[in-house]
Amino acid sequence: MPTRKQFLQITGVAALSNLLQSNSAATNANTGIVVATWDSGVPVAKECYSVINANGTALDAVEKGAIYIENDINCCVGLGANPDRDGKVTLDASIMDHNMNAGSVAALERIKHPTSVARKIMETTPHVMLVGAGAQQFALENGFTLEANKLSESAEKTYKEWLKNSKYQPQINVELQQNKKNQNGPFAPYRFEDGSFNHDTMGIVAMDKKGNLSGACTTSGMGFKLSGRVGDSPIIGAGLYVDNAVGAVTSSGVGEEVIKICGSFLVTEFMRQGFHPNVACKKAVQRIVQRDAIKAKSIQVGFCAINKKGQHGGYALQKGFMYAVHSDKEQQLIKTNSYFK
Repeated sequence: MPTRKQFLQITGVAALSNLLQSNSAATNANTGIVVATWDSGVPVAKECYSVINANGTALDAVEKGAIYIENDINCCVGLGANPDRDGKVTLDASIMDHNMNAGSVAALERIKHPTSVARKIMETTPHVMLVGAGAQQFALENGFTLEANKLSESAEKTYKEWLKNSKYQPQINVELQQNKKNQNGPFAPYRFEDGSFNHDTMGIVAMDKKGNLSGACTTSGMGFKLSGRVGDSPIIGAGLYVDNAVGAVTSSGVGEEVIKICGSFLVTEFMRQGFHPNVACKKAVQRIVQRDAIKAKSIQVGFCAINKKGQHGGYALQKGFMYAVHSDKEQQLIKTNSYFK
């Protein structure tokens, strides 16, 4: 048991640490911050922050970032992504604002911007989620256009290769190769040699200059999934959650495991208890391991978050998970710690 002197030393150090963290975070809280999953999140976070820097809302920022990545036909998000095992590209997306308003779509076909459809649902209907044909009908009735029913060149090539064995086995991570032709500077995104990005989910959380939080998550889901499969990305509390009094969280990886622990909500609740985003994300990952330690060794799940102070953090099951952060003080790609080394 510590002496009174030791106790005062311990509490003094803790108080100083909290003060320093609070002071360092105040800049992000006052000027805004964006966090986006994976290396492909670097240009996405930059796009989002341009909205915040112009005194825009966090909600507008995350939607703009989602649209940016959905527009990249070679990306593993959006209509250019890998299809399900029947050869159809189906998209999931969600969006949530600082008032806990939320919208989402799942199994949406032939609509280029599912995140914008999700926002339209949030703002114009009494519902949160629309799926499949109903989501598509809603999109068409609200001015969205039906895109060609055709796989992108890279997706068609990958799909034909997959059909040779038809084995569904999500990879833990994809080896990264930086495109040498990319001249966008030190924070240029990593791409495959064919120019495509390497992951199938883009999660974004942001805080604007008013201190309001919002988030968005957009995905094509796991490549070669069963027709109709829905992961965590469009499910509020799983792939995305925002509580304006606490923080905002998003995830990437095997969505089924995130759904089972209500992952993003769980991280938010750990932050509510006072844990730094790094620790909150770690504790959620540990919950996945506790549930099924054997399965956890063979899959990837990663969380990233920002709290109301503007502090950010992340953690994953396996090494290799990363997130991009963009504010007026920092623009970097951060490799998170992981449970398995």
